[in-house]
Amino acid sequence: MLLFILKMAAAEGGGKELNEIKTQFNTREGVYKLLTHSEYSRPNRVPFNSQGSNPVKVSFVNVNDQSGNGDRICFNVGRELYFYIYKGVRKAADLSKPIDKRIYKGTQPTCHDFNHLTATADSVSLLVGFSAGQVQLIDPIKRETSKLFNEERLIDKSRVTCVKWVPGLERLFLVAHSSGNMYLYNVENTCGTTVPHYQLLKQGKNYSVHTCKSKSTRNPLLKWTVGEGALNEFAFSPDGKFLACVSQDGFLRVFNFDAVELHGTMKSYFGGLLCMCWSPDGKYIVAGGEDDLVTVWSFVDCRVIARGHGHKSWVSVVAFDHYTTSVEDADPMEFNGSDEDFQGLHFGRDRANSTQSRLSKRNSTDSRTVHTTYRFGSVGQDTQLCLWDLTEDILFPHLPLSRTRTHTNVMNATSPPAGGKVASDIVNHVSNNPSTNDSGANTPSNSLSSPLPRSNSLPHSPAMTANNKSSAIASGVSKFATLSLHDRKEQHQETDHKRNHSMGHISSKSSDKLNMLTKSRTDPAKTLGTPLCPRMEDLPLLEPLICKKIAHERLTVLIFLEDCIVTACQEGFIWTWARPGKVGLSSQKQAVSPSGTII
Repeated sequence: MLLFILKMAAAEGGGKELNEIKTQFNTREGVYKLLTHSEYSRPNRVPFNSQGSNPVKVSFVNVNDQSGNGDRICFNVGRELYFYIYKGVRKAADLSKPIDKRIYKGTQPTCHDFNHLTATADSVSLLVGFSAGQVQLIDPIKRETSKLFNEERLIDKSRVTCVKWVPGLERLFLVAHSSGNMYLYNVENTCGTTVPHYQLLKQGKNYSVHTCKSKSTRNPLLKWTVGEGALNEFAFSPDGKFLACVSQDGFLRVFNFDAVELHGTMKSYFGGLLCMCWSPDGKYIVAGGEDDLVTVWSFVDCRVIARGHGHKSWVSVVAFDHYTTSVEDADPMEFNGSDEDFQGLHFGRDRANSTQSRLSKRNSTDSRTVHTTYRFGSVGQDTQLCLWDLTEDILFPHLPLSRTRTHTNVMNATSPPAGGKVASDIVNHVSNNPSTNDSGANTPSNSLSSPLPRSNSLPHSPAMTANNKSSAIASGVSKFATLSLHDRKEQHQETDHKRNHSMGHISSKSSDKLNMLTKSRTDPAKTLGTPLCPRMEDLPLLEPLICKKIAHERLTVLIFLEDCIVTACQEGFIWTWARPGKVGLSSQKQAVSPSGTII
């Protein structure tokens, strides 16, 4: 009997230890520590009842304040939106004095993104997407609301899932909806008073792109219809030339954003994909979702190279750590691609030069040994934080199996066949930039922005003449299409895994063919075991460096900053984890009492 009691006590003790919330963890570079004094939340610090609410999201911006404390943080909790000075590892958070606070009625903020190009100490442009489909442009420093897009919900009635400024431009931004549609907006244009009509620009397997057909310039400039079900997240490559998005149908799709062409795809092991991110050099994409896995996809080879298993539930966020990722090579090489290799619609962007970065010292033809480590992290609904290392034995196996060099699944647009010609036409109408005759190398630029902006979105390249060039789109976008108009009727479905269409008034005999092309379902059983979705036993399986429970509620944010890691959970708490050696003496002495006062 005594032995039984001892065993039960040991089991209970092990269970408590397993469920214990961690406040620090060890890696090869040292100890990461949770800073309780740097916790951000609603001013009352009361846990938010998250049932039925949208995920908490966090965005950062640096406004170049002369005081040296220019970091600003924005986060949404339920119907509320907060904007604070972010003091990070330096000083304790003062939640009693938000720079701006907004409470919305009838709708909830779902996502947001700062414009890093225009941010100053006196003004900052913040886009906010909402559950009812609208997008608001606000200035939280001036406490002003500039514009409300899709106000009457004529463009799309479904929830906004992701919003980001187009890299290098001050006026253009992209919005994704749970309908599976993405829209390109110009902040200077109105959204009109009628349902927009669309004209086909390009279509391919499970995607189509339309321009807005209107006598006067209006939003949206472009409409992308991608895959089946909600479009959960998208992100631009570090050079801004490619766009990757993940959908509820389980597909990662990567597009050449300027040429409006599909570069490659990947399918989840099962279920929808919820999140994705680019490596700092644009060579790899990591995606996560309802299969509880993290999947690493090679941009150059268009293939899955590894999967990682450590989470016990859906993966909600993945992110690369720019500051821990490293490559050691004494003899740098020139990359075999250039900005001139790309042709298509540039939307007036001034691209960053393809400079040699420390992450870009090996191309596909080099056989020299390099020491490569990409660090990325993931958080999930299992309340766990996982850190992963992607090393050279996975990236460049010495004895590659036949599967590791399968150069398939590179998908180009099927209609119209002359993609370069359409792109050239667009350039002539919009950017007035001469198109090149080179078809281009499908590899992102390998330059790293420095310093990196503190944001969920990727770094933006500098814009020199973006204002003038982006305004040219407004007058020229209606001239994009050289193809026939394809229309279809507006459809509205409310389920999470079905598309909620807002196509406008559409009627054409060719609409059925377009629907079949862009909406054809992919049988999961037919993709398993193919380059789209390799079997588990056909790929290296990564194990996490650390996997720690750090919250009571599901995690929704993971951002790597230079001196810390930022996470957040659905209860509305944003935590700062100091990197090894980054906790100052003054910070260590500060603590926060349950009432929120510094002691």
